[in-house]
Amino acid sequence: MISVEDARARILDFMPRMATEWVSLAAAHGRALTVDVLARRTHPPFDVSAMDGYAVRAADVATAPAHLTVIGAAPAGRAFEGTVKAGEAVRIFTGGPLPAGADAVVIQENVDAEGTAIRVLEGSPEGKHIRRRGYDFTEGQALVAAGTQLGAPHIALAAAGNVPWLGVARRPRVALLATGDELARPGEPLGPDHIVSSNSVGLAALVQAAGGEPIDLGIARDTTASLSEALEAARGADILVTLGGASVGDHDLVHATLKAKGFAIDFWKIAMRPGKPLMFGMREGLAVLGLPGNPVSAFVGGLLFLRPALLAAQGLAPDLPRAFARLTSALPANDTRADYLRARLTTNPDGTLDVTAFPTQDSANLSVFAKSDALIVRLPHAAPEPAGALMPIIPLRTLL
Repeated sequence: MISVEDARARILDFMPRMATEWVSLAAAHGRALTVDVLARRTHPPFDVSAMDGYAVRAADVATAPAHLTVIGAAPAGRAFEGTVKAGEAVRIFTGGPLPAGADAVVIQENVDAEGTAIRVLEGSPEGKHIRRRGYDFTEGQALVAAGTQLGAPHIALAAAGNVPWLGVARRPRVALLATGDELARPGEPLGPDHIVSSNSVGLAALVQAAGGEPIDLGIARDTTASLSEALEAARGADILVTLGGASVGDHDLVHATLKAKGFAIDFWKIAMRPGKPLMFGMREGLAVLGLPGNPVSAFVGGLLFLRPALLAAQGLAPDLPRAFARLTSALPANDTRADYLRARLTTNPDGTLDVTAFPTQDSANLSVFAKSDALIVRLPHAAPEPAGALMPIIPLRTLL
């Protein structure tokens, strides 16, 4: 058996970077940026008012009250063409271009107006309530760096810079193949010995959350012919994920069939719980990740290995989020395998976290995993931990 860290490093070393494709702003949310976003226009493109009020010369309102004459207006999107001279003012609105000659804005709350005559009750110093040209950014400035996973603020910033298309990593294509005579799709007629296949749809959601494109290859039966036919359908994918059949039982044919199809198998056992029988190999640029058939094992393996591989392929940091929480009950010493305990988090009034491991840790118990907020991470040969000990955890809700 190899360690979790060694297995992860081998998988990440193999994963190629996805090519760049160009998408519209509307299609960019959540995508991995591969090309820096450079502003195509200065913002603001001219001096603008930050408030509704009157554009004035600061010298004219240095002493209050001051009496001025309004000579025009400058709403957003339409500049006043004249020049503000001594004793004059221009009615201006938020976003309106600052007229020539004006160097301050008096907010409307500080003005009494009657027709074109205004009385300024409180003056404004030079530059007050004005957003200068280029205050936010200038043409050619880098707005968003490559390697960023695009959120709503990034997309809005690109739009403000007049950038309509963004270069992002192509979504990694992930072929998902469930295996086993006992499996049936959700909603299909079930025989007395059938089990509903949940791993494919669950892992497809994980793939999508990590920016990948899932491809459902269906269910391969426990025959070499069925597996071989399904494996051929994986051509064109970047990663093939098999679900089940990666162990060494009489009916676990995945390992042997992959080798017969030309896959070089790197490893097939990891010192971890759940998920020890986890396999990785490759063939002509196609990676294969063989996850166990037990649902919790498949999910934990997907989080620890598949998700980082997909992020790295898109040029994003592959690290899982980590945090610390205090145990509510003691844990015994751990054995030779890294252990990932399904657990529930509680947030205390001071913001600290408590974590409670579920009493049932069976790798087939999907209902417990669905209730879990975190995985408690225990290293091989870890000593017993008392209640109150601070433990490393992997928060789950932001990942799934």
